[in-house]
Order: sequence, then C-alpha cells, then structure tokens
Amino acid sequence: MNNTPNRVTTEEQLRSFYGDPSSLSQQKFMDALDEHCQRIVGLSPFVCIATISEDGSLDISPRGDPPGSIQVLDPSLLLIPDRRGNNRLDTLSNLTVNPEIALFFVVPGILESLRVRGRAQIIHDDPRLERCAINGTVPPTGVLVTIHKACLQCGKALKRSALWEDNYRVDRSDLPSFGTMLGDQTDTGKTAEELDCSINEAYDKRLY
Repeated sequence: MNNTPNRVTTEEQLRSFYGDPSSLSQQKFMDALDEHCQRIVGLSPFVCIATISEDGSLDISPRGDPPGSIQVLDPSLLLIPDRRGNNRLDTLSNLTVNPEIALFFVVPGILESLRVRGRAQIIHDDPRLERCAINGTVPPTGVLVTIHKACLQCGKALKRSALWEDNYRVDRSDLPSFGTMLGDQTDTGKTAEELDCSINEAYDKRLY
C-alpha cells in the first residue's frame, strides 16, 4: 500500500484537487436533530449503521423496519430497535467496546438523506422497547444513540446512481440465488437449494 504510485497523503494535496468547501457545507452540521431531520428519521425505513471494533476495524450494517420504528426520544436521543439477524452481532459487539456510531438514513423516492454521528449504548428490558414491538414481538435490545453531530446530505449521489429509478434495476436472474452464492463462499455441508429454502423461510416467518 505504501508503495502505491501517485498516492495522496495530505489534506493539502486533496484541497489542490477539489478546493475549499462552501460556506453552506461548513455550516450544515448541527448538534441535534431539528424538525426537518426528525421528519426524515420518521419517514425512513432503512438506515446504515457504522461502528468500530476493539482493534479499530470498521463495520457497516443495514437495518430495515417500517417508517417510524426508530424512535426520536428527544432532539439529541434516538432509539434503534434491534431485530432478528444472523446472530453475529457485529454492530452490538462493537458498541460494547467502542460507543462511537454513525448513521445514514434514506427515504424512498427522496434524493436527500441524513447523516448522524454520536455515541451509543445498548439497552434491554426497558419499557421504551415495548413501543418498538412489531407483531407482538418486543426487540430483545435497542441501541440508544446520543447525537453529537447531524447534517442533511445533498442528493447528488442518489441522483447519479438513479437509485429510486428503474435505470439500473436488474432482474433477479442476473445474479445467482443467495443460497448459491453463500454455498460457494462457505462450507456448511448444505446444498444451494437447502440454503435457499432456509433463507426464504427466514424471510417469510422469522423477520420479527
């Protein structure tokens, strides 16, 4: 890596390529969620969560739920319910050793998005989690995020990617099934068909 030619190593070099940020960009970070940011959280069914492990490795993980599932407890405090997953617990394990967290919220059909940074703690057996129940199932834990910084993100990336359009939408047959890909990458002793059956059953019956 250190021998990479034309490697950029300083911010001064970067600025020579891009210039200085605008006044608007410099002012857009807030210390809490205003009404606009709170509205985005309330409308967002999908958030990406970035955390840091004990050895400094970064992880990013998706979370999805019906809009309104993430609770805005006050302008500086969010509650993210943790649903069933694969039980690796990458995000939660990281938060037990490093509370730093970053969130990225998107709203389907909207180009602009929301970035949040803060510190998190994991809660359980808390009455606030009962408000996050779906189909009668209360999440076993939740991530309580104290917000330090938040800002709106312009829609250039989503515009370029045409994420909400059909321009780049692919047919499911353009990729192998999830079970086929996992079977090629792991050694579970199960066939692709068996893996697909288990995955589809989880999608249908074990979301919550």
